[in-house]
Amino acid sequence: MTSMSRARVARRIAAGAAYGGGGIGLAGAAAVGLLLAEVRLARRHVGNGTNNHVPNADGRYGRLYATPGEPPLRLTLLGDSTAAGQGVHRAGQTPGALLASGLAAVAERQVEFRNVALPGARSDDLDRQVALVLADPALAPDVCVIMIGANDVTNRMPATRSVRHLSAAVRRLRTAGAEVVVGTCPDLGTIEPVQQPLRWLARRASRQLAAAQTIGAVEQGGRTVSLGDLLGPEFAANPRELFGPDNYHPSAEGYATAAMAVLPTVCAALGLWPAEEERPDVTRREGFLPVARAAAEAASEAGTEVTAAMPTGPKGPWALLKRRRRRRVPEPDRTPVTPSP
Repeated sequence: MTSMSRARVARRIAAGAAYGGGGIGLAGAAAVGLLLAEVRLARRHVGNGTNNHVPNADGRYGRLYATPGEPPLRLTLLGDSTAAGQGVHRAGQTPGALLASGLAAVAERQVEFRNVALPGARSDDLDRQVALVLADPALAPDVCVIMIGANDVTNRMPATRSVRHLSAAVRRLRTAGAEVVVGTCPDLGTIEPVQQPLRWLARRASRQLAAAQTIGAVEQGGRTVSLGDLLGPEFAANPRELFGPDNYHPSAEGYATAAMAVLPTVCAALGLWPAEEERPDVTRREGFLPVARAAAEAASEAGTEVTAAMPTGPKGPWALLKRRRRRRVPEPDRTPVTPSP
């Protein structure tokens, strides 16, 4: 599917989500039904490699940057098993711990991290997760990262419904004052037991949803980072290194790769990234595009960021597309959370 075709599909899905549309398909009901059966078979194969235990990474990171009287930055992760960190054994290997440690190093400030993600969650669980995050206004996060979408595809949730739930979550978090970064739907075509032609259908469905998620999130004031292509060629080329023991969830190295892609956008959202890197670099094919086209391009390239730019243009809202350079995430440095006063 070309970038322009994906942009048209993404616009249709996002419009359906905004105006209450129902069942725009991703890759066709029959094809997705086959995909679902194949992924279920894959899960039977991969289920022997790990259990559902997820390490608890909640806590305070960056003890070297503690300053009396200065509150920590608050970072919260929402989403599914990828956000939770399923597939690794130590808390420091989870994406949340890696992001919290990296943010502390860039900000030179302590970071208090909380994870409310749930393995197996679909986008319709975001309402519950957001309610948990915003239950205590005194503990409202400074920035939230959402990773969601894979289970929407495998469970055949209509893309319009999926994007509607994500857009509502981004809107509620932004209204509460939090910056929001969405890691869009990963590439399900990288799951090893899934064979062709279903591997191609899985990739197509994943990218269509990722592009539509981008439009929905950006229109509500969030930023997005494409995980699909990041977890595509790199995982396909290095499956033994980047997949965990279950061949389904990322390994520690895989999560570090994803965290490196998301961290610059988290820092930019908080105004912590160097000013010179905020300007579009034409040598990296960065620039301002209609939001649907930016979403389609981002769905096809690793670590590509999309953020709102101009509310209107010749073809509707415009966005800034950036291909940020990845930086290695520091090793996690965590201390126990101290009770809030």
